[in-house]
Amino acid sequence: MADVLMVGSVALDSVETPFGKVERALGGAATYAGTAASFFAPVKVVGVVGEDFAPEHLAFLQQRGVDTRGIETVAGGKTFHWAGRYSADMNSRDTLATELNVFETFQPVLPAAHRAVPYVFLANIHPALQLDVLDQMSAPRFVGLDTMNLWINIELATLLQVVARVQLLLLNDEEARLLTGESNLVAAGRKLLTMGPRAAIVKKGEHGALMFTVDGLFAAPGFPLEVVKDPTGCGDCFAGGLMGCLAAADATDDDALRRAVVYGSVVASFNAQDFSLDRLRTLTRAEVDERFAAFADLVRFA
Repeated sequence: MADVLMVGSVALDSVETPFGKVERALGGAATYAGTAASFFAPVKVVGVVGEDFAPEHLAFLQQRGVDTRGIETVAGGKTFHWAGRYSADMNSRDTLATELNVFETFQPVLPAAHRAVPYVFLANIHPALQLDVLDQMSAPRFVGLDTMNLWINIELATLLQVVARVQLLLLNDEEARLLTGESNLVAAGRKLLTMGPRAAIVKKGEHGALMFTVDGLFAAPGFPLEVVKDPTGCGDCFAGGLMGCLAAADATDDDALRRAVVYGSVVASFNAQDFSLDRLRTLTRAEVDERFAAFADLVRFA
């Protein structure tokens, strides 16, 4: 078993869905990814928060076994805050507020103990910061990368430098089309592999994910849920669960990647069943494994 490092946002989210709302609940890409990965492997998180970040949030991460020494608290600062409202079908949302606060000047500084971690997930931050993190690492074995439309549009050259240095690229379908210029997702996935990574995953929300490697194509459906209360952070939980599964096995061959995609989907499906990280607070590894088995039965055809 190996450790996994998560670098990205630690936030307070205000979310409204047809099932209710929460105000300034624990959120952020590194938080979701780190919590998801903690069901499989030891996790270290690097991020930044303000003085308004409640001590119980750090305590929750620490109870999950997450090393929080890399989360900086800025004196007198305020934590990154995002607010959004989801539509009735939960497939679209309106951003009501984005207050970067201390995250606006975030400069990731890795503690010495974090620099030799073999598995790394670069959550969605400025590509220049992602490059800086890679330059601080000694020799990461497997790096996963997330990004967004904004960086594809305004920081493409820098983003492509990062893509060329990672082993796994994760994008949603819109981002994959934008980055490659291909409308067909299979063509887009194949083109992503020419940019440097040995694997590329195109996320399709509730419809699952497509994974492309040199050796083949793997399609995993989304786990069907009767009730989805809050999809915030599901993409980050997917990535975190995937990276944690790889680190637990300390393997990155195609079979390990396929298994990790499904485990990532499983953790993400649990996350969607309650607000913020509330479902993951009570989730057990036994429940994760039980749903993994149910997933296998779901797609069995022979």
